[in-house]
Amino acid sequence: MSHDPLLARIIPVLAAVPGVAAIMLGGSRARGTAHDASDYDLGLYYRDGAGLDIDRLRAAVMGLVDDPAAVNVTAIGEWGPWIVGGAWLAIDGHKVDLLYRSVEQVTAVIDACRNGEIGMHYQPGHPHGFCSAIWMGEVALCRQLHDPDGIIAALKARTAPYPPALRDALLRRFQWEILFAIENAALAVPRGDTTHIAGCAYRALACVAQVLFALNGQYLINEKGALAQAADFPVTVRDLAARVAEVWRQIGVADYAAALRTLHVLESELRETS
Repeated sequence: MSHDPLLARIIPVLAAVPGVAAIMLGGSRARGTAHDASDYDLGLYYRDGAGLDIDRLRAAVMGLVDDPAAVNVTAIGEWGPWIVGGAWLAIDGHKVDLLYRSVEQVTAVIDACRNGEIGMHYQPGHPHGFCSAIWMGEVALCRQLHDPDGIIAALKARTAPYPPALRDALLRRFQWEILFAIENAALAVPRGDTTHIAGCAYRALACVAQVLFALNGQYLINEKGALAQAADFPVTVRDLAARVAEVWRQIGVADYAAALRTLHVLESELRETS
């Protein structure tokens, strides 16, 4: 944290808010792939019994942001059960996102994932849905910024090595859906239902990403950029990025039959790989 002046300014202020048990850095800045304009993704972990003092958090944030009038700090649960809540902030010209996480709920999800139990949930902002394993991945890939009681360290220790039961659960959940989505798209071709065809193609490709991440023992925490990342995995499908681009080119020129053929070949090769 010491080499990042923005974090050095923000973290002590957030850590002083009653109920903040731990703070972690996520996203590209935690993984070391960020550029100067990248967001700061900060997870604020709280204990269910102690709660999180939202009024004090709001007051603390007001002293940090570039425009206090633009600040909206949500209540816990306002963004649904999986995103939970937080705030989108601008601090010193940088985008800083706060997300709440319950220590107890994240612990329960990690235990479930280790036992091969996952869920997929509707969630705005996640067009393929929010897979419960995202919470485990957030912990696995994060950097601890404030962890006085070792909460994040203890959770992080439960994410490595990647659990075989989680791999198997993700393959069971997503591999069959690839072909199912392609076949559903085919039913819409005679109607020329472009939206449905494109939606099914997206679901097929999102499932391809889930399968490849699972096969490589990698945590998928967001659909954004997942296929590009999967193209570079040791276990992958040849020319994945180019073939995905070809699917969307074919759909864009209404050559749906060609797009579905491309997807069929991808699905077949992936099945052979796994």
